[in-house]
Amino acid sequence: MKYLYIIFCLCVATVSFGQVTMSGVVSDSINKPLELANVIAINSETNGLESYGITDEAGKFQLELGENGTYKMQVSYIGMKTYEETITTTDQDITKNYTLVMDNALDEIELTFEMPVTIKGDTIVYNADSFQNGSERKLEDVLEKLPGVEINEEGQVEVEGKVVNKLMVNGKDFFDGDTKLATKNIPSKAVDKIQVLRNYSEVGQLSSVTNNQDNIALNIKLKEGKENFWFGNVTVGAGAAPDQGLYLVQPKLFYYNPKYSVNIIADLNNVGEIGLSRRDIRNLGGGFGSRAPSRSSGTDINLGDNSLSFLTNQDNALEIENKLGTANFSYSPNPGLDLSGFVIYNNSRILSRETSFIQYTDLALGIPDEATEQSSTERSDQGLAKLSVKYQPNASNQLDYDVLGRISKDTQEQNIFSSVLGSTLREDEVTPFSLNQTVNYYYTLDENNIFAFEAQHLIRDEDPFYSARLENDPNGEDAFDDTAEALGLDTSLNAYDIGQNRRIQSNQLDAKLDYYHILNQRSNLNFTLGTILSRQDFNSNIFQFLGGNQVTPTPTINNGLATNDTQYNFSDIYLGAHYRLKTGKFTITPGFSLHAYGNRNIQLGEEFKENFFRLLPDFETRIQFKKSEALTLRYDMRNQFTDVTRLAQGLVLNNFNNIQFGEPELQNALSHNVSLFYSSFNLFNYTNVFARAAYSSNVDQIRSLTTFDNVIRTSTFFNSNFADENVSVFGRVQRTFGKFRASLNANFNYSKINQFIQGNQSLNEGYTQTYTPGVRTNFKVAPNVSFRYRYSVTDNNQGGRETQFITNAPSIEVDAYIWKSVTFRTNYSYTNQDLGDGNSQSFQVWDASLAYRKDRDAKWEYEIKATNLLDIDAQVRNSANNISVFSAETFIQPRFITFRLVYTL
Repeated sequence: MKYLYIIFCLCVATVSFGQVTMSGVVSDSINKPLELANVIAINSETNGLESYGITDEAGKFQLELGENGTYKMQVSYIGMKTYEETITTTDQDITKNYTLVMDNALDEIELTFEMPVTIKGDTIVYNADSFQNGSERKLEDVLEKLPGVEINEEGQVEVEGKVVNKLMVNGKDFFDGDTKLATKNIPSKAVDKIQVLRNYSEVGQLSSVTNNQDNIALNIKLKEGKENFWFGNVTVGAGAAPDQGLYLVQPKLFYYNPKYSVNIIADLNNVGEIGLSRRDIRNLGGGFGSRAPSRSSGTDINLGDNSLSFLTNQDNALEIENKLGTANFSYSPNPGLDLSGFVIYNNSRILSRETSFIQYTDLALGIPDEATEQSSTERSDQGLAKLSVKYQPNASNQLDYDVLGRISKDTQEQNIFSSVLGSTLREDEVTPFSLNQTVNYYYTLDENNIFAFEAQHLIRDEDPFYSARLENDPNGEDAFDDTAEALGLDTSLNAYDIGQNRRIQSNQLDAKLDYYHILNQRSNLNFTLGTILSRQDFNSNIFQFLGGNQVTPTPTINNGLATNDTQYNFSDIYLGAHYRLKTGKFTITPGFSLHAYGNRNIQLGEEFKENFFRLLPDFETRIQFKKSEALTLRYDMRNQFTDVTRLAQGLVLNNFNNIQFGEPELQNALSHNVSLFYSSFNLFNYTNVFARAAYSSNVDQIRSLTTFDNVIRTSTFFNSNFADENVSVFGRVQRTFGKFRASLNANFNYSKINQFIQGNQSLNEGYTQTYTPGVRTNFKVAPNVSFRYRYSVTDNNQGGRETQFITNAPSIEVDAYIWKSVTFRTNYSYTNQDLGDGNSQSFQVWDASLAYRKDRDAKWEYEIKATNLLDIDAQVRNSANNISVFSAETFIQPRFITFRLVYTL
């Protein structure tokens, strides 16, 4: 650890130099301060941009300049004549004011450099070249250097603490606005400007009557010369590993012109580089336009997720082979019609291995500890296609139509050894498909009346198959024997060979009609009439393989029910009303929705139904202190409804050691949710502050009644009279000091969950606190360093068992552009996890790459890349849930060294 700090300090010391502060005020000829005036300092010796600033509401600016230097100053403001002068610094700070006059002449001074950052209303514009030093290759490399922009651990782009939900290139959707595909593949040298569109609305007609402050979009402006030409790059590579040969092929091609665009991205490799993970593909197809119409109605209905639960994610495995092919297009035959769409195919093959140690809740309940070792072969084929049509013949009419289809085939074969249950062979397979259609129509009757209709229809079909083969001693006692007898299995064989078929079919319509009446420039009314109609059919049966035949057993528990044939119908018809008022710095939006709910499920010839009314209030207040500083308070009450699998009375095998049966008379849960969000984006002192606090209390929450037979659990569900609570607080402070940018992220989370285990109430309390300070440099010539330190403490109290995990994880990244031709990049991280009992676990990750190209405009680049340089075998993680705490060791790919050849179009 101490060597890591020494290296970091040496790197910082190498690039540090003396600085002085220059500050002052920019005003007009009548001495009125000018907000958002631009101040640029150009180094006279290098002719490069040294520093820049933007004035605040008082006209103040502040720059950091080098000592004993000469700088050409340029001060500019829209509509006024640019002021230019040359100054010389010493070792003393400088205070200097500037006065600008109206520009009524034709001989204005030409700006030598563009401002790195400019603000135009709700749009922040970053000049990409101002943040590049030559080591960047992808859009992601540029975004990480922008003030106020972060790439989170999920690979998502965050601006001002909010996740970006839409990304465009030259105003055209890039794969339906997916940020990860864009940041990982668009070449940095093609990027001219990065526009952050705050308060973004895809429907211009609604921008003045809706609250859009949570909507953030990015628009990437390409450099001149990139239109009407193909651009991009093709990477091929090869290498050697202990047990296999390595290959990599990655073509990334883009074509843009004002009328249409084409993007083609492919990725075939076995080195563990994931273009899109399985989860990324499941989440693709979102964006603002694909949100459910009922998202703000107060109703949440869960249709469930019956996809496979793979042993590990795609980033951590012994072998990872991935094949990805994607294509995206947009076409505008005329100004009023836009067509766009994409197709994606992804194939992955993964070999994984994991060992774990599990300690179950409350020692007094007698549940034994369990050590497991699992190996898995996972295969996944996923296909996804979307077509979008936008028709806007005039400013008063807009029609949108989207159709999104998904299909996949996922399989998994696992070998499991448990210290309690022995050896098990497990197989899973599922081939789901879904079709999602969305129709939106927006009509402006006149300047005071707007109508908006949104409808979404979903069809989904899932068919998970499960089988397990457990060892059995017919003449002795095994840990699974009691469960086998409860399931009605034949216990006279040398193995329990069991399986289960399931089929879940979902059909849902979600639609609403909004009417907006503008009362005046400061207020409007919104009335909503909407509905959700949903039907789910669930069929399942448990069987045992006996003599080559599938035999349905008769359980001795759950009234002998081992099959399900359940139909579940849900309806919600609601009327909503909201009033939106702007007064001074405040925007206040109170409202409510009145719901008529209907639930019905039919199974075993019996009907269970419930009809009731519910009033759900909501409230939002936004205080706009300044143009870039705001505070938002929200409250809403939400009704939560379960999916069909928790209502079905027959037994369901989630796993051989996890059995459930449902409760047909489950009722909805009710939640109270309060959140507070603060954001401040200050370019005067380069300080960005974001904070979010949220509290939720759940009443009548659906919880489980669980009984254990050794480590095998059987659960059913009930509406808990005990309130569950969750409190979370997140904050980020970011400050730039010259060429250094420091940040501090802090996250706190408290949760309280009530469970019933072995007939006893179990209160699970969890508290997690995480602090992540960091600092990075942004030099044009010198090597750049990024250092982060993550410190996390997780406390969990499960009644009879208390645990604490402490994580210390420093990391450092270095990138250097040497001799204007060589790029060296390396990253190292060390993770230590203290288990709270005197024991600890740790692992290290070190990757590096070295690339050569003749110059920045060269067509060919040669790269050698190494991953897992320390050749570690596994990574460790520790976690806790509502019934157990566990530590796991996941085995990963060995050291890989590959040589790559990149051709740039």
